Amino acid sequence: MKLNTNYANIGKNYLFAEIARRVEAYKAKNPGAKIVRLGIGDVSGPLAPAVIEAMHKAVDDEATKERFHGYGPEQGYAFLREKIAASDYVSRGIDMSADEIFVSDGAKSDCANFQELLSPEAKIAVADPVYPVYVDSNVMAGRGGAETGGRHDGIVYLECNRANGFTPGPDQAKGCDAVYLCFPNNPTGAVATRERLQEWVDWANATGALLLFDAAYESFVRTPGVPKSIYECEGARGCAVEFRSFSKTAGFTGTRCGFTVVPEGIAARAPDGTELSLRKMWSRRQTTMFNGASYISQRGAEAVYSPEGAAQCKAATDFYLENARLIKEALVSRGLPVCGGDDSPYLWVETGASGWDMFDRLLEEAQVVVTPGEGFGRAGAGFIRISSFNSRENTLEAIDRLGRTL
Repeated sequence: MKLNTNYANIGKNYLFAEIARRVEAYKAKNPGAKIVRLGIGDVSGPLAPAVIEAMHKAVDDEATKERFHGYGPEQGYAFLREKIAASDYVSRGIDMSADEIFVSDGAKSDCANFQELLSPEAKIAVADPVYPVYVDSNVMAGRGGAETGGRHDGIVYLECNRANGFTPGPDQAKGCDAVYLCFPNNPTGAVATRERLQEWVDWANATGALLLFDAAYESFVRTPGVPKSIYECEGARGCAVEFRSFSKTAGFTGTRCGFTVVPEGIAARAPDGTELSLRKMWSRRQTTMFNGASYISQRGAEAVYSPEGAAQCKAATDFYLENARLIKEALVSRGLPVCGGDDSPYLWVETGASGWDMFDRLLEEAQVVVTPGEGFGRAGAGFIRISSFNSRENTLEAIDRLGRTL
């Protein structure tokens, strides 16, 4: 049997699987402990009433011969794609058509799968710290090479630190063919200014590079002038793909629905000089390897754009942002440097200690679960990520415990 040996180059354990293992081991030794989880970014509240109502109606559709839906369009149903294009883009002055929207079962899958359209020799750049999926999917495809000192030899890492506001510039990406950007950022919670994103767009158009822009947390942006989409930048339609998710926007972490935007204007060249449409390539890939998100999930996602659904989803993200504000206020008052928590549900906290050591300490002494910074890359050493996805009661309890422990 011949296997894909690139898998030998990825970490032995996925970050959140290792966190779960350590938490379960602690619970086994301390069965009575009340653990507060501020680690993995899973929402804690229920789906919006408008979404539930729409999904109930969709289930009723599936119960009748006349309205039953089997396989749907791999690109997504027109009723949802048209709503996305009109509400998320055209209403904000961005030129976008439904044909450029591809509905999926979540942004994570698309972020991992889109690299299949790139050449095996393509040079990839990621931020450090980074959401692990960007790195691991490219390593699995053979672009990573061996891991040395917490980084893969074949990948370019863009240093994110306090000096650059955790928003790297294109000066670090020389010679790269594709760059993954995520704003508001996971894990640092940083947001990028319009000027910074325009730098990236201008660089990509000048060099022929592709920007892979993860906007999964755009619904948390409240500061005027902070971009929610890469397409707010001039020229982005010619160089950028955008990934979005209903997971954090509307609590779809278990329901599964997201979408990817691939503008018609992005072209690539084959070795023989033939020009290929990236949109058509992605459409072909999806029709071959994906049977579409469920009709029920897509009807629920459509309801997110109704007046009632939009208000209910905003109330949920407002709630998590208030949790973030309370956590940040408490940590800053204790002298800890914190990034994020304003336009993001995540707080990136510099502790001065190993992230895994701090993880273990907070689990043992405070029964609070956080995410160690090293799980997001070498530049995450000395940091922890705290998530605001929890109830207000648990958040306040965690603040009290963290205050006593830190």
